[in-house]
Parts: sequence; structure tokens; C-alpha cells
Amino acid sequence: MGSSGLLQPALRRLEVALGDRSYPIHIGTRLLSDASLWSQLLPTPASRRLALVTNDCVGPLYAETLKQALDQLGCQITTIVLPDGEQYKTLEGFGKVIDGLMQARMERKSTLIALGGGVVGDMAGFAASCYQRGMPFIQVPTTLLAQVDSSVGGKTAVNHPLGKNMVGAFYQPQAVVIDLNTLSTLADQELSAGMAEVIKYGCIMDEAFFQWLETHVDGLMSRDPELLAQAVYRCCELKAKVVAMDEREAGARALLNFGHTFGHAIESEMGYGQWLHGEAVGCGMRIASQLSCQLGLIDTPTKRRIERLIAAAGLPTQAPNWPAQIYLKAMAHDKKAESGEIRYVLLQAMGKAFVRPVDDQAVSQALKASQGPLEQQA
Repeated sequence: MGSSGLLQPALRRLEVALGDRSYPIHIGTRLLSDASLWSQLLPTPASRRLALVTNDCVGPLYAETLKQALDQLGCQITTIVLPDGEQYKTLEGFGKVIDGLMQARMERKSTLIALGGGVVGDMAGFAASCYQRGMPFIQVPTTLLAQVDSSVGGKTAVNHPLGKNMVGAFYQPQAVVIDLNTLSTLADQELSAGMAEVIKYGCIMDEAFFQWLETHVDGLMSRDPELLAQAVYRCCELKAKVVAMDEREAGARALLNFGHTFGHAIESEMGYGQWLHGEAVGCGMRIASQLSCQLGLIDTPTKRRIERLIAAAGLPTQAPNWPAQIYLKAMAHDKKAESGEIRYVLLQAMGKAFVRPVDDQAVSQALKASQGPLEQQA
């Protein structure tokens, strides 16, 4: 998409309502270069001592634009550049951020800005939660997946060889700044990966949104800027609502993991970075839908609608052809497990989800059914 496809300046604001830790989500265009917005977000001299954490893919595209806006405010900026990819979302990568903060002598009231996708946001946020027992940070997500999901809600973590996101903290940002123009440089594969999280919201919370996605998926995949803006806004609205109700995933927030239990198993067993997170989640949603149908919770037409939308978004639809025990062993490390029992996010209708344990035999059957091609659908 060329510059003619960029959205015209428009700013919409949501709030994640968490009492004295509430924060805004700013959604619009050309926000990276909006010095007036950054002046509001960085009101004190102390807050304008900045660590800008990015990666070697996003940095060359957008760091200079953001720095120029920050320079207008007299900010002192240290840039920390990480390698790009899920395989680098490790304690070693986290340590690189901490090293950069230490070397720059960042203080407790300095600000960390995370400029990048979900990996950058997760690692930088985790580092912010730990450095001097907590420093302010701002999420500036540049991928569709990060904009609609991972940048909102304060989940920060790194991966462990035995499980995804197993080392981390709940730590809320000061703000989320979503510049929709960054989607213009997103690779097609990354766009598809982000669509997995978009589809998820329709499946678990909003049947009308799912229907809207069915109607507009082709336009979204061809990067219609108005459609992308609507999708990002609606997903952030739904995520903010859930986080306000259940910040630490004691109840309703666990539903946001639809497809993730299976998806995380695929990522960890395949090797982080082999499939993008969103690709694994998309495939995981197919398996979870199959399991929900098998258990008589949703009917076959509903399952097929989900499968069709996943396929239309360019996501993988066939699960890796591994024995069920491989999946079950990996899923035993899932954070929703209780007393050693794996609990799955299942659908009871389009737009309605719940969490419950399922016996291994039923899960094995769903996995087997999902390892082949989609059924022929009229």
C-alpha cells in the first residue's frame, strides 16, 4: 500500500479503566510524529529521559520519525535495538534491555517506549516491570497483532523452552499509541497473523463483529485503511473492557486465550519463530472449534464458518501431524492448567465462550480431525 492508501489524520481515544492505574489507548494516523501528543504523554523533565526499545526490522522504518517528534520536546533518548523474531523473546533478550537501561543510567522516573510488534512489547514491558522495581513504559505497537491484542492489558513475558510466556509479570503501560500508518509496511504474513487475534474477538465475544469480518475479510486482507481502522478500534474496545473486569486473568480474561492453548503447544514444539504466533493461534482456533463441535457445544455450520474465515485470512488450517501425546505434554505447561488438569477455552455459541477441562481422548480426536485438510464446504 503506497502513501495514497494512508489514513488521513484522525484520533480516537479509549481508556483501560483500572482506577488510579487507568491509561489511554490512542488510535489514529501519523501519531509517531505528533509532538503535541507526546508532550501530553511525557509531561515532566524526568519522563523525557527515554529508552526507546525497538528491533532491527521496525527501527529502520519508524524510529527516526518518532525521535524527531521527541527531539522537539528536548528528550534525551537512548535506543536499544533487539533482533527481530519470536526466537529471541528469551531471558537473554530481556537481559539485553536491562543492560541498555543500566548503561544509560536510566532512573525510576525515566520512560521506556516499546516500538515494535508483540515480541518487543512483551520483552520491553517485562524489563520495565523489573528495572528498579518498575519504571513507566509506553506501548507503540507496529503490527496488527500487537495493535489489537498484545499491547493492551499489561501482560509482559518471555518464553521458556518448555512453554510460551512462562516468565513474566502483569504490568500496565502508561499509554498505548497505535499509529495505523505502520500497517502499510507490514508483511502479508504478519497481516494474516494479526487477523487471528481479530477473528478471536468475534468468536468469543461479539457475533456481530464476526459477521462483519466475514463480510469484509477480503477488504481487510487487501489493507483497506478504513476497514483496518474499524477492526483495530473494535478489538481494543473489547480488550479494554475485559481487562477492566479481570486484570489478572482470574476469570473472564482467560477467554481471550481461545486457540492459544493449542497454538502455544505448536509454537513451543515446532521451535519459536517457525510459525508466527498468530499463525499458531489461527490453527489453534480451528482445533478448539473442532473440539467444541465434537462435544456438541456448537453445530457444524458454526464450526465451518470459523474455518472459512481462518482460511480467508491466509492462516494455516492444518495442525502439525504429531501424536496427540506431543500436544498434551506441551499443553500441560499452559497457564490455565489447574491441579495438573488442562483447561480449554471452548465455544458454546458464536460470540460466547467458557473454560473447562476436557478428557484427553476427546482432545486427541479433535487433533486428528484437524490434521487433515478442511472439509469440502459448499
